[in-house]
Amino acid sequence: MSNSFSIPEILRGYNKKSITIATVCSHSSLQIFHGARKEGFKTLGIALKGRTRIYDAFPLAKPDDFLVLNDYKELRGHAEELIEKNVIIIPHGSMVEYLGIKEFESLPVPTFGNRRILKWESDRAMERVWLEGAGISMPKLFESPDDIDVPVLVKYDGARGGRGFFIARTPEEFWKGIDRSQKYTIQEYIIGTRYYLHYFYSPLIEDGYRLSRGSLQLLSIDRRDETNIDEMYKLGSQEHLKAQGIYPTFVVTGNVPVVIRESLMPEVMEMGEKVVERSLKLMGGMIGSFCLESVVTDRLEFKVFEMSARIVAGTNPFISGSPYSEFIMPGLSTGQRIAMEIKEGIKQDRLEEIIS
Repeated sequence: MSNSFSIPEILRGYNKKSITIATVCSHSSLQIFHGARKEGFKTLGIALKGRTRIYDAFPLAKPDDFLVLNDYKELRGHAEELIEKNVIIIPHGSMVEYLGIKEFESLPVPTFGNRRILKWESDRAMERVWLEGAGISMPKLFESPDDIDVPVLVKYDGARGGRGFFIARTPEEFWKGIDRSQKYTIQEYIIGTRYYLHYFYSPLIEDGYRLSRGSLQLLSIDRRDETNIDEMYKLGSQEHLKAQGIYPTFVVTGNVPVVIRESLMPEVMEMGEKVVERSLKLMGGMIGSFCLESVVTDRLEFKVFEMSARIVAGTNPFISGSPYSEFIMPGLSTGQRIAMEIKEGIKQDRLEEIIS
């Protein structure tokens, strides 16, 4: 297929009664396939050789068919095949990480959401411009390692699941831990409770929590299990452990459901609203699921340290609904909510507004 393509033109050639929802077999694919099937869509799993058998263990979430690759970079070569199957791809963190931003942006296959949003999400400087421009409170940013005089969290760009992140309290600790080949951000380390807030923005639905255009939903909230930072306190002080060559890491291995104080809910919804409204001005809008990754201090103040402009793996505990989505539609998962939005786009003949 030519490097020049038009997603609206490709969509016009689709048989809207035979849409196939596809995603990479990783991250949150089980709930994406499960939710799509509940809404009556055919499903396609994009997988590497030897990675399909696990889906036999979960028949209700097993895709109807697989596209098996030796390397995810081969996906572009199957674009015409995917288009013939009326495929709409659902992006998630693993898919973007495996393909890379440029490869994903240039993939000539209809994709749910605004694919232009991902470069804003993956570049932490651009992300900060977006969030601070929306009026969101964030941790202090350190421009130079020499300015470190309080505990900081050093983070690398991209969807890494926390891999490589580390804490430093001095410039010396920073230089000892940094990978100089990677682009990084230095943020003030905020003491508090981490909450990952999972939203869904629809430009098509006007009911519920109305915005200037469309509506916003809060579907669930989680916390993260991270190794080995969550267990290090059992072994003693970090300084003692570092002297023995043991360093804290933030690699996410699992997710834990959370319900927050109801008195915090107005601010939760307002933060989501501000981020969406700013996105409408910056890049034409953030469509579908997104997550604000926050810390709540003992003064009940939110600090947002990162955001994800797509479905996050923290939604996985809520395949049968959450304490929040239960008040919207019983048993609603984020995977099903994505499929519902695509179905609504077809019904209203506005699919091009939520597909890029």
